[in-house]
Amino acid sequence: MEGLLKLSTIVIVCMLVSAPMSSEAAISCGAVASNLGQCINYLTRGGFIPRGCCSGVQRLHSMARTTRDRQQACRCIQGAARALGSRLNPGRAARLPGACRVRISYPISARTNCNNIR
Repeated sequence: MEGLLKLSTIVIVCMLVSAPMSSEAAISCGAVASNLGQCINYLTRGGFIPRGCCSGVQRLHSMARTTRDRQQACRCIQGAARALGSRLNPGRAARLPGACRVRISYPISARTNCNNIR
């Protein structure tokens, strides 16, 4: 369960990258994990996306206001994805932002360079 939470966090962090910029990172991995926690079953097992998952994705996207926030969220999500390993379905992770009606300008992928997120 903890691994799934981490994976969900990575996906959402990538979504945060598209938010407006500022100066100081205020997002913690705990905040990312708590916002994406309801996405874990979907990301690992499939099925329907719970309403709480999309609410968390949207909330996290709104929280990532600065470049540093978006970069930190990306790092948190990538760490969670590594912890989930093969249980994570990369295709579902990549489609999650769009399914939750959140627009981001970069791909959700393990290969995303978080340092390049603006």
